[in-house]
Amino acid sequence: MEEVTVSDYNRDWMLDFKHEKEKLIFTLKDVIQGIEHIGSTAVPGLSAKPLIDMMIGVSDIEGVTETHKELLAAIGYEYVYHSHFPERRFFRKGLWRAGTHHLHIYKYESDHWHSNLLFRNYLINHREVASEYNDLKLELEERFKTDRVKYTEAKGPFIESTIRKAKLEIERNPENIIFKKRRIEYE
Repeated sequence: MEEVTVSDYNRDWMLDFKHEKEKLIFTLKDVIQGIEHIGSTAVPGLSAKPLIDMMIGVSDIEGVTETHKELLAAIGYEYVYHSHFPERRFFRKGLWRAGTHHLHIYKYESDHWHSNLLFRNYLINHREVASEYNDLKLELEERFKTDRVKYTEAKGPFIESTIRKAKLEIERNPENIIFKKRRIEYE
């Protein structure tokens, strides 16, 4: 069984993302349109599995070719095929279920792209919700200590609910710049 470990927030996670970002931009410079640090390690103060989740946006998901997969493999990223996620290309760095980085490639500006940003930004800007999520993750860590899949699945309803709240907040206040499209520039 794969053990679930949730660690206290570590500010080195942000530095780790910046380091990886540079390598990824260089490696995928012909297709990359945006790159973001997502997941719990992107939310200051939030406990997380010590795993850096990153998201790259491309104009066409089918444009991620075997050549790109080989280039990513050369810097330590293994492609993991998921038939139930045709909208995403997924890569991991490190051992299966014990990796150090996850790379999710989506169509830039797609619903999946925006949902990841909405969730992250909502947690950053609503500390009480981030605290609830933190408590949930610690509870689930205890409940599913040896089952990462169930741990991840059990977070789903909270994540979906938070994304719905973020979308409602945008509808009520479309000028709220907190949730406007955010892109980390890399030029």
